[in-house]
Order: sequence, then structure tokens, then C-alpha cells
Amino acid sequence: MPTHETMSATNAEAYLRAPCRAIPDARNPSYFTKSCKSGVLNYIFLLCADLMAQPLDDLPEVFLSSDDLSSAVSRAVAAGELRQLGPRLYTKNLTDAPEIIIRRNAWPIVAAYAPGALIADRTALENRPAEDGSVFIVAARRRDIELPGLWIRPRSGPAPMEDDRAFIGGLRLSSPGRAYLDNMAPSRKRGGVSRTLSREELELRLDDIMRRRGVEALNQVRDEARRVAHLIDRDEEFAAFDKLVGALLGTRDDALVSDRARARRTGAPFDPDRIALFEHLHQELQNTALPSRPVAARTGEANASLTFFEAYFSNFIEGTEFEVAEAADIVFNNVIPADRPEDAHDVLGTWRIVSDPVEMARTPQTADALFDLIKKRHAILMESRRDKLPGAFKQASNRAGQTVFVAPDQVEGTLARGFEFYPSLATPLARAIYMMFLISEVHPFADGNGRIARIMMNAELVAAGEERIIIPTIFRSNYLQALKAHSLSRHPAAIVRTLDFAQKWVAAIPWSDLQRSQEALTRTNAFMDPAAADDAGIRLKIPQAYE
Repeated sequence: MPTHETMSATNAEAYLRAPCRAIPDARNPSYFTKSCKSGVLNYIFLLCADLMAQPLDDLPEVFLSSDDLSSAVSRAVAAGELRQLGPRLYTKNLTDAPEIIIRRNAWPIVAAYAPGALIADRTALENRPAEDGSVFIVAARRRDIELPGLWIRPRSGPAPMEDDRAFIGGLRLSSPGRAYLDNMAPSRKRGGVSRTLSREELELRLDDIMRRRGVEALNQVRDEARRVAHLIDRDEEFAAFDKLVGALLGTRDDALVSDRARARRTGAPFDPDRIALFEHLHQELQNTALPSRPVAARTGEANASLTFFEAYFSNFIEGTEFEVAEAADIVFNNVIPADRPEDAHDVLGTWRIVSDPVEMARTPQTADALFDLIKKRHAILMESRRDKLPGAFKQASNRAGQTVFVAPDQVEGTLARGFEFYPSLATPLARAIYMMFLISEVHPFADGNGRIARIMMNAELVAAGEERIIIPTIFRSNYLQALKAHSLSRHPAAIVRTLDFAQKWVAAIPWSDLQRSQEALTRTNAFMDPAAADDAGIRLKIPQAYE
């Protein structure tokens, strides 16, 4: 027999369950010494504790108690090892707030209270609890369940069907067609949020489907709704839904209530996410005291050098890289390299625009004028690249890294809506920054968008007699990261600071003839590769005499 000092609880369990004959002298009362009896009692205690703990240890963070667990749960609550969150609902988490625990485990909790329920109504479209914690379901149970941070609100209705999708914990999620039909049904608000989405909310969701996935995806939802309408007694709702979809597609008449839906019907859909970015940048510019930097008196040669480097760096940023001497030959001597004619024309086309004082003094007064101006400048810039549709808006979507730009059918609508913020900006630098971001973020062309955005930016400054903004090679990463900061994270301050610094740098350069200007730029590290400069801890410098 093993000693009580070495016998584990598991060994104790096997020992205690063994036949009596397997224990030497087990029938001899004198066998059990006081020490041995104490050891056996310890084994029994360990075994009982182990067996009682196992049911609770294996349970998740939040669970519903049952008849089998009730005794163990009661003991654990009394011992401070569990706490109750709601009817029969317990948690082993003694630290976090109840609403945080429940929200984190919302769907398993719904599945536990209403096994096999169908996620329905607004919840089926929002795919999350409503702002007041409401989750709407079709289930056999009738009473609501109110918990901290979660309100389970059941109703009767047809059982889940084949098109309804499997979800967490045995729940089912209404198919898109069924969900839209349920949300077309009238609903009264009885405390908390309404069971169904509003007409405006439905229009916006349907517009999102068209905007992100195309007309075919919207038609698929309508076809699915048509297929299930009779099965769930939603024929009237389908008639209204069919009419709404037709109005969005421009094939039916219906009273649309949302601005976006009406814009789509008139053929000018727009990207609401981009409009939010433009509004946020507009607010930042309105709240920032930006300086005025009037153009310094310069010779014609100095101005030619400045505009040359503006064109040079604007193309270098986009990957059209030449040595300064090569680019100068292209611009000033019309030398077109035989092996890179298109790249050469990109540099030459940019320079023709930025070096023309009359052209660069033109700024748009209306959205239509904006369309005409950027198309004209794009036609000059991309003249040698016929495959890039010079002077025409893009016909296919485009992207850069994580950023997917505005869809082709929303280009004009988004530019027009974004342009509405532009006239109210008071300073030339604010208008320049805003115009650059507007064009860059919409990306209206198949190629050349960055160069057109910077041309439009500097036109605002030239028209107002202010210094231009140039992004030298070393500053490329700063510029692109600042654009991404607002595009992806809604941090507009970075692009404002970056372009403000770039204008300050341009104003500080002693522009002269081409050679002296290049030497001055070199002293500021302007031509350095940004990655190499970053590794070496080198930054773009403002000439000391001008700081």
C-alpha cells in the first residue's frame, strides 16, 4: 500500500475504489493505524474536492446554471468563487464589470437562454447588439431577458429556413433577403430602440451594398427576398422593398428620404466615408492658425529653377526617377531619352503646367469648373500615356496599399460634395491643403493623381501670391505617412503640419540659377533617399539663415 505522503488524489481514488481483498490485511482492524486512517481521510477529502471542482473548472467564463450544477454553484457563490450576473447566469470573472463580461459573451448568452433562436429584425442587419443592448430574436420563449449591457427581446415568427445562416452556439442568422423584409415591417418603439431600422437607415444600407459590391449584389438580395417573402408572410413588405430597390436603381418611382439615396437616383452617388474625412480636415484647417508666406521677389531664372524642381520632385515621388541633369535636358532642351519617352513626357507635361503663370493662377469656383480644370491638366500631364485615359475620369477602381479609393461611379458625386467645404476656407494655405487632399483621396484618374493633386494645391498658392509647396525626395515618406494618417485613422493634423513645413522650406531656399539652386537643395538633404536618411538620422533641413 502506498504511503499517504506519496499517494496523489488520483491514486487515492483508484485505491478507495479497489476491492477489499486487494488491500493487504484490510479485514484486520489493527491494520488501520491512526496515521493511516488520517491519511485515508485526507485522500477522501482531496478526492471529494477534486470531483466537486471539476464541473465548474471546465465551464466557460459565463454560464447558465442547471439542476446538475446548482449545488456546486451555490457553494462556489458562498465561497466567493462565482458571482451571479442574471437569472441562472454566473461568471468566474470576479474582476471586470458585469456589462463588460456580458457584452464580451453576448452571443453565447443568447444561445444559452434561447437555444436555436433566429437572430432577426435590426440585429440581423447590424450584426451586433443595438446601442441600448437590444438583441432581437425569433424564439419559442416570450419574455424579455434584461441583463447588464444586454437585452434579449424575443418574438414569435416562422422558424429558421434553409437560407438562414448558421451562427454562434447553434443560433441562426436571418438571410439578407429575410432580414430586409422583416425590417420593412412597421414597428412601434416600446421602450429601448425600435425593433426595425428606419427607412433612412435601410436606404443607407442598400446604398452601401451598391457602393461596395455593385448593382448585381443588390439584385441578389432582392431576388432572395422575393423567394422567401411568401414563406414568411411578408408579401406586402416585399412589394415595398422591391419599389425601394427600383428607386435606388432609377427604374421605379418612390419617395426616398436619405440624401445619399436621392443623390444616387439622380446619377451622382458619393462616398460618405470620404465626405466624413473631408469634413474632418475642414474642421482642422478652420481651427488652425496657418501663416501667410508671400512669394519673394525672384528673377525669371530663379522662378524657372523653382518650377523645374517642383516638376522634378513631383515625378520622383511617383517613381519617375531621373538624374537632375537628365531632367533638365528634357525640360530645357527637349531631349527625350529613347529608352524612356513616356517617363520623359511625364516630367515635361508636369513642368509645362507648373511653369505657366496664367494656368497656375486658375482655381475652380464651382464643382463643374473643378471637373473641367483637373481633366484639362490631366490631359496635358498624361498626353503620352494613352492607356491611362488622359483627361478622362477612371473606369476601374484603384488603390494604393491599404487604401482603396473612390469607386468610378462615385467620383463626380464625391468631388462635388467635397468641394462644398472648400469655399469657406479663409487662407490660401488652408485651401491648398484641402484641395490637395480632396483630389488625392478621391483619386479620380487611372494614373497621375498625386501629381494632379499637387498641381491643384500649388495653383491655390500661386493664385494668391503665396509660396508653393514642394515635396523633396527625402520628405516623401513624411508626406505619404501624413496622407495615410488621415485616410486610414482620421488624424488630419499630420498632413497640415507636413505641408506647412514643406512650404516653409521652399520659402527658405535661395532660389537662383539651376546649378546654385541644386547646390542649395543638396545642403538641405533634399535629394537623399528617405530610407537611407532615416537610417542615418538625417532630416530635411531649413537653411539656417532663413529659420
